[in-house]
Amino acid sequence: MTQVPGIEKVLIANRGEIALRVARTLRRLQIASAAIVHVDDAESPAAAAVDEVCRIDAETPVAAYLDADQIIAAARRVHADALHPGYGFLAENADFAQAVESAGLKWIGPSPDAIRLMGDKIESRRFLGSAGHPLTPSASEEDDPTTFAARAEKIGFPLLIKASAGGGGKGMQIVREAGELAPAIDRARSEAERYFADGRIYAERYVEEPRHIEVQILADAHGKVLHLGERDCSIQRRFQKLIEETPAPALSDDLRTKIRDQAVAIARAADYRNAGTVEFLLAPDGEFYFLEMNTRLQVEHPVSEMVTGIDLVEEQIRVAAGENLTLSQEEIGFEGASIECRLCAEDPDEDFRPAVGELLLVRPPEGPGVRFDAGIATGQHVTTAFDPMLAKVIVHGASRAEAIERMRRALSETIILGCSTNAAYLERILGHPDFAAGKVETGFIPKHAEALASPPLDRTERATILATAALSNRDFIERVEAVPEPHASMGAWQN
Repeated sequence: MTQVPGIEKVLIANRGEIALRVARTLRRLQIASAAIVHVDDAESPAAAAVDEVCRIDAETPVAAYLDADQIIAAARRVHADALHPGYGFLAENADFAQAVESAGLKWIGPSPDAIRLMGDKIESRRFLGSAGHPLTPSASEEDDPTTFAARAEKIGFPLLIKASAGGGGKGMQIVREAGELAPAIDRARSEAERYFADGRIYAERYVEEPRHIEVQILADAHGKVLHLGERDCSIQRRFQKLIEETPAPALSDDLRTKIRDQAVAIARAADYRNAGTVEFLLAPDGEFYFLEMNTRLQVEHPVSEMVTGIDLVEEQIRVAAGENLTLSQEEIGFEGASIECRLCAEDPDEDFRPAVGELLLVRPPEGPGVRFDAGIATGQHVTTAFDPMLAKVIVHGASRAEAIERMRRALSETIILGCSTNAAYLERILGHPDFAAGKVETGFIPKHAEALASPPLDRTERATILATAALSNRDFIERVEAVPEPHASMGAWQN
């Protein structure tokens, strides 16, 4: 008997660290697990962690994980009761969520209607604007394509051109003067069509030096909406998050309460259920504006779990099963501070160019308050087929200062050989005095680019790195240890 009545088996429709993360909670709840697995992931930790593997295939690995019909067929084949989409891929696809429910499966996420409303940036802004929620001035191209540029220019510069179905910085263009507007619109529309098969775009006022603040929401199907505090996600490169933390530093109690309450009100207005995140831009003058709602579990959800002690995946499953949220808002405690760093296969000194290679050794950090969420293992190959994130290093401390120190130590103890990572770069961000003081905003990385660059290597360091690289190369070791002829033919002998 599982610990969640009505759910006996869940198909995990994802890969990597999030598939492994979901599988661990399912095991604790005594719920059987299955996962879709492409041949490229056959030896992954996620594939080994589930009770049953469903092989999927397509022209590319990504296409396989986006094949809705194949995924639903796999769920039926293994007799799953429910499907967890993780994040990315089909997690925010309302049509997929509807198809899952039409197939008689429980969708572990918000309703298809909520995904359509809040997952569409244009529609969500219209909906919330009519209800009086705080928004930056904006204009949608689809309202009248012939006047879009003029309406956007009327908002005033700088502007941000965005894809309605966008995310991860795709389909976004900053425009600072009128001459840049037309080409930026064309680029944004082209990227929106390429990445999301949806060319709808809109323009909004670009807030200079904002902070990116988001609030974790939990809601059940019985009208209860809770928040699990806010997270600061301002440390970004190319609109993609690198470091997230909770609680957000340098916020007054009054402003913190207003942001949290606004997020709850937005979720309630959307008749939202399950886990979600309401995101805001916080301007330097203290005004904040609705940015978007992510209708799924977030990559950075572990920091909220660390300070509240709540397993968000478990709550997702229970809500999907129709259960009530048992906690009240007053019963949710927030203990200490937590930070998450996204460990990526990339070279920050080469404009964050993605890195590839065979992982010769993966050794996670250990110690009190340290968590390592990863879907990688020694021997795996890192390619450019998927997002470059290899793992998430998460720490918890009694204070923000302790969490920062614990994270710096955890990053220095993380060993990944065979592929370049951004670990040292993340350490330098954490060690910057402005970060320590909580002086963060979305332009932190370009503003401090010189200070964050790799320091030059001295002769000893260079020799150590070259020796390590050589000793990690199997061909080199085999040549060094090979016995030359004619001795190799003579076999073992003694003088």
